[in-house]
Amino acid sequence: MRVLPMLSICLFLVSNLSMAQNQATEKQPRERVATLAGGCFWCVEEAFEQLNGVREVVSGYAGGDEPNPSYQEVSGGQTGHTEAAQVFYDPDIISYAGLLQKFWRIIDPTDNQGQFVDRGQQYRPEIFVHNSRQREVAEQSRQWLQEEGPFKEPIVVPITEFTEFYVAEDYHQDYYDKNPVRYKLYTYNSGRYDFVEKHWGDTDDIDYQQFTNSNPGGVAQTDSKDPWADFNKPSEEQLKEQLTSLQYSVTQEDETEEAFNNRYWDNQRAGIYVDIVSGEPLFSSADKYKSGSGWPSFTRPISSDAVVEKEDNSWFYSRTEIRSRHADSHLGHVFSDGPQPTGLRYCMNSAAMEFIPRDEMKERGYGDYIKYVEAN
Repeated sequence: MRVLPMLSICLFLVSNLSMAQNQATEKQPRERVATLAGGCFWCVEEAFEQLNGVREVVSGYAGGDEPNPSYQEVSGGQTGHTEAAQVFYDPDIISYAGLLQKFWRIIDPTDNQGQFVDRGQQYRPEIFVHNSRQREVAEQSRQWLQEEGPFKEPIVVPITEFTEFYVAEDYHQDYYDKNPVRYKLYTYNSGRYDFVEKHWGDTDDIDYQQFTNSNPGGVAQTDSKDPWADFNKPSEEQLKEQLTSLQYSVTQEDETEEAFNNRYWDNQRAGIYVDIVSGEPLFSSADKYKSGSGWPSFTRPISSDAVVEKEDNSWFYSRTEIRSRHADSHLGHVFSDGPQPTGLRYCMNSAAMEFIPRDEMKERGYGDYIKYVEAN
């Protein structure tokens, strides 16, 4: 008599687990979905989950005809599928063009036979577009990379109509977080980091901005009336005269100021924080919160294109560095331990910023940004 109730409980639990998994990959209101393949989906998932505006990345299989394939079937190369990732993102925070900017920087776009040590069609790079607008942006992005990027060889990444995506086994999801030691060994031995450093290490993100700013599907366009839009960085000698020694060491030499002993860590006034070198707006007091870290912390930049993210491997693990877009000042780092709604902590250096109080913003030329201060 106890078998049926127990069976019912098991079925209930299985059903609810399935529902939870489906909900985890269900698009939320206002969200959009991008499907991208760039070699091992562990690496693709980690790369995109670092981005502001991305809620979730799911590893899976796309591009083949076999329904519900297993990892063993895909890795055997018999299904036509490739390891791919679906990126669930908020277009008000990051654009599709912004996602492609990250995509090009984590793959070898000149190789369609696999990526790095992973060879075969199941590891080929590919962009699966969900609609005509994504195709337009992807084609423009690929053309820009061929004409302006660091590669001399042809860009061979196909742009394919999306048909179906099959979620990979649970042990593949968030693999980098569940198995950090094995994941780091794999990535460092794969050649991916060496390739990225070789081709992108000496390039300037402002070059890619030429594409995103001219592309309607890109990030918010720069308003030319703002003085920082045409900012020309002063010489090293001029910066040393303009900045204090601490400001110079932080912004130009990537140093970090002392925690709990800096200008803005406990500042609670309403206003915006701008780059100490160029004056470009960076963060709003509406997004500032007490993180307990001893540095000024924010949940998001003042706009989606206000800052630039760069991979930082200067310590014993990989971090995401935050730099200003026009002055290229080192600001700090972003971490994934912040509060909602973004879950992010932009941990900044006070020495890299100047605070403009709310009542001085209009007079000093930041009147258009008052709405961001009064967002809450």
